[in-house]
This record gives sequence, structure tokens and C-alpha cells, in this order.
Amino acid sequence: MNLPSSPEMLVVSFVLGVVASIAGGAAGGVLVGGKVLGNELAALLGGFYGPLAGVAGVAVGLAVLIIIG
Repeated sequence: MNLPSSPEMLVVSFVLGVVASIAGGAAGGVLVGGKVLGNELAALLGGFYGPLAGVAGVAVGLAVLIIIG
């Protein structure tokens, strides 16, 4: 399989992955702690802590794609 692994494509993929992890963290924060903390604070905390694992996952995933591609 021939995957496009140009530097521009890797940067775009990384940025989209970071944005998705922020959005997912905010949504997860609202679902988990929205009632206790309030939706705004829960979304803020989720958006802050969500990328901790998301960025690492995106970086590892892109590294694996570079190695196998």
C-alpha cells in the first residue's frame, strides 16, 4: 500500500489529530463531569487534559504509518 507520507501531509494529519483530541476531551468532560462541575468547566478541563493521551497516540500512529509505509 502506498500511503502519502509527505511532510505536509504528516503536519496536517498531526494538527487534525490534536484538534480531534481536544474536541473529544471536551465532549468526554461534559459527559463525565458536566452535572457535578458544570458543563463549561467540565468542557474546559476535558479540552485541557484530553490531548495528554491524544497527542501521544497521534504521534505513535503517524510513526507506525511512516515505518510500514
